[in-house]
Amino acid sequence: MRALIVDDDFYSRSFLEYILHPYAFCDVVVNGEEAVMAVQKALEENRPYSLVFMDLLMPVIDGPKALREIREIERDFGVDKDSRAKVIITSVLEDAEDTHNAMYLGEATSFLQKPVDEKSVLAVLRRLGLVEAEDI
Repeated sequence: MRALIVDDDFYSRSFLEYILHPYAFCDVVVNGEEAVMAVQKALEENRPYSLVFMDLLMPVIDGPKALREIREIERDFGVDKDSRAKVIITSVLEDAEDTHNAMYLGEATSFLQKPVDEKSVLAVLRRLGLVEAEDI
């Protein structure tokens, strides 16, 4: 599995990479603009991401806008809804308009409240069928 971690916070990026490294090859970027470019490049190389962890509040391009652009790129490449990346939004925001927009308008797959912990990350991966219980 290939995963993209998108977060402007070093600790958050590093911790997610630590959790995911037994299950996925991880690329890490620090803002939404870099995420959009990484997804486009992965699709051009026919090596798409299965999973994207994306923070909402980031510089340059924020998470909701980046997610909308990523979904548009996937459509441009003809990626069907079942094959596109599973996007897990991470945020310190609990009930904000940005969270709602990312989940429903941006077509995010799931949401995790920050700070994330290993148990919740692995639970969402199991729920999405990206890892099996015996793999953990």
